[in-house]
Formats: sequence, C-alpha cells, structure tokens
Amino acid sequence: MAAVQGYGALLGEIKERIRSAQYEALRAVNRELIALYWDIGHLIVTRQQGESWGKAVVQNLARDLKEEFPRITGFSSSNLWRMKLFYETYRDSEKLAPMVREIGWSHNLAILEKCKDDLEREFYLRMTRKYGWTKNVLIHQIENQTYEKTLLSQTNFSETLPESLQHQAKLAVRDEYVFDFLELDDKHSERELEHALIGKIDTFLRQMGGMFAYVGSQYRLEVGDQEFFIDLLLYHRRLRCLVALDLKIGRFQPEHVGKMQFYLAVLNDQVRLEDENPSIGIVLCKSKDKMIVEYALKDSDKPIGVATYRMVSTLPQELKGQLPAPEQIAQFLENVE
Repeated sequence: MAAVQGYGALLGEIKERIRSAQYEALRAVNRELIALYWDIGHLIVTRQQGESWGKAVVQNLARDLKEEFPRITGFSSSNLWRMKLFYETYRDSEKLAPMVREIGWSHNLAILEKCKDDLEREFYLRMTRKYGWTKNVLIHQIENQTYEKTLLSQTNFSETLPESLQHQAKLAVRDEYVFDFLELDDKHSERELEHALIGKIDTFLRQMGGMFAYVGSQYRLEVGDQEFFIDLLLYHRRLRCLVALDLKIGRFQPEHVGKMQFYLAVLNDQVRLEDENPSIGIVLCKSKDKMIVEYALKDSDKPIGVATYRMVSTLPQELKGQLPAPEQIAQFLENVE
C-alpha cells in the first residue's frame, strides 16, 4: 500500500513538472515571437527613414516573405504595418517595452488598437499578465472601461485593511459593473436581480473580475435569536477573504454602510477561518451620489466598497475626464504585479 502511495506521489510530481516545463516553453516561444515582431518593426522604421522608402516596401516584403516561408503565417502586409506601429508605440518606453513580451501578440494588438495612452496600456498589460486574460476577456474588459472604473472606485480600503492587502482589494472592486448578460426589465426587484445573477453565475463571476468564487446566496447569519441573510457571499482567491454583496435596486443610502458593517463583523467572528483575511463588503446599487458615499465610508471601520450596476453596455465617455492625475495613476499601477 505504501509503495502504491509513493508511486502516486511520484507520478503527481512528474506531471506537475511536465506542465511547468510546457508552460515555460510556451512563454519562451511567445517572448521570441514578440521579439521577432519588434525587430521587424524596428527594421522597417529604420530603413524607411534612412532609405526614404515609401509604402510599397511593406507590400513587397509581405509578398517575398510569403514566397520564402509559405507555411508560416503572420507576415501579411497588414501585420507588418502593425509590427511597425508596435515598435513605434513602445520604443521610447523603458517601462512598457519589456512588458509587451509577457503577453501574446493578439493581446498586444488589442491593447495597441483600443487604448488611448501609455497609462491605460500599462494597466491592461499588467492585468493581462496578472490574471491570464484571454484575448476575448481582455477586449471585453477594455470595452467596458475597466481601467477607468477601477481608478474611480469608491472604497475605504486604505483606512481599514493592512497595507499588504489594500492594493489587491482596490483592484477587486470597480466603480461600476455592466450586467448586459441579464434578461431583466427596468422594474426588477432585488430578489429577481439576485436570482438572475445566480442563474448566470459563471458569467457574473467573470464580470466581477475572475478571482471570485461563489459561496452562496441568502447566506444565513444567526445573531442572538434573530436570523440575517446576505444576498450573495463570494470568496476572493487572491485576497483569501470572504466578500459579502448587498444588492440594492435603488439609489445608495448611508444606512447601507451600517448594515454591511454588521454583516462583516458577524462573518469575521462566526464564519471566517483562522488563516483568512478580514471579510470585505460591496454594496451594489443602481445609482449613487459620490459625495454621499464618501461621507458614509469616512468613519467606517470595516472594508467596504460602493459600486453601481447597469444592464446596457453603452458607456459614458466622460469617465476619462474624471480620472486621477497621471502621477497618481502611475503610482497605482506600480503595485499591479
């Protein structure tokens, strides 16, 4: 029996080592491919400047490369133009140039084509590397303005969480969520919203950021001789903490914070495990006044974020004008490892 168990452990270790080697091999191949595309972009830029070549050189290169390497894709004229733009965009950035080698070419193209400035590009480069976003998830995050909504999120995490957790917690809560996958009319109830989210739980958790796991709905707490129920209870894998969601179909009210503080106190005392971090609360409402939220969170001693939701994907573009100063954004991004 011991021999069988020993063999099982050996097999498990070898499998894990093979998977690790495969992953590292894929990363190495990707780095080489991005480096190749970078060098091609560099060569095209340099020769066009030095030789005064026009646009025809790219078409000629695409034709001749296809003839020389008929089985290799990726050298079309349109992709060669992208390589040129890729190099031109990042060549003067000592910070971003190494990052682009850590994600795939299709991811790089999405960021290159859809982001407006280096700070936004840095955010999505870091987040793609951190969370392993697929191309489609990355595009969805960009189109739903995750960058803006993360920077504008309203929480009291800086005052209520240990420094080691503050940054990751801020990344976990956005200012607004778009639930365009739900089939609800404008007059839905809180219970209908809850049931709809549970019915699309996988999509909902991805929309929340991909690091959440579902624990339960109408999660029962017993205090004294009374029962209380949390609308949705999640678990954040990186933060290693419980996350309580209180769903509100109307406008945010200050008393919502008091209710959430109560939930978090009970969770920490009765539910949280010894090795888990303090529980976090998210009040998810239909609308909010940012000044009222600021005052409501000011003296709270429990980590709480207040966010809004909507079910249409058309987005207000004025969010750009509300972002913090560039130096504040840069400082924030430095902590996204």
